[in-house]
Amino acid sequence: MDGCAFCAIAEGAPAHRVLDEPELLAFLDVRPVFKGHVLLIPRDHVDTLLDLPDALRDPFFRAVQRLAAAMENGLGSQGSFVAVNNRVSQSVPHLHAHVIPRTRGDGLRGFLWPRRKYADDAEAADYAARVRAAL
Repeated sequence: MDGCAFCAIAEGAPAHRVLDEPELLAFLDVRPVFKGHVLLIPRDHVDTLLDLPDALRDPFFRAVQRLAAAMENGLGSQGSFVAVNNRVSQSVPHLHAHVIPRTRGDGLRGFLWPRRKYADDAEAADYAARVRAAL
């Protein structure tokens, strides 16, 4: 879809990819809640979860499960937070699932949280590589 930032990434725009499959793509969020925060998208443009074709539903959520496991196995988190916004708070109108590493006492409360930055591109690349390796 023209003008869609996530479609541009699916077509090859720069991103720290952690999962790259024919139907799905996952990459680091550029404004992570916690370092290692990943966004999973269908490669083909889908506006919201409600629009996800049945044929992609199981592969999409299997990938969410794999990414949640990668948070623990690759980043040493104690769990994960998984979220999908539909329209409200959906900053990019292309279906995406947030998979965020969690640890007890990390300070995440409710849905209003501060965002963090990677120190530099090398640190972001390191986090992407660790999640990718765990997949």
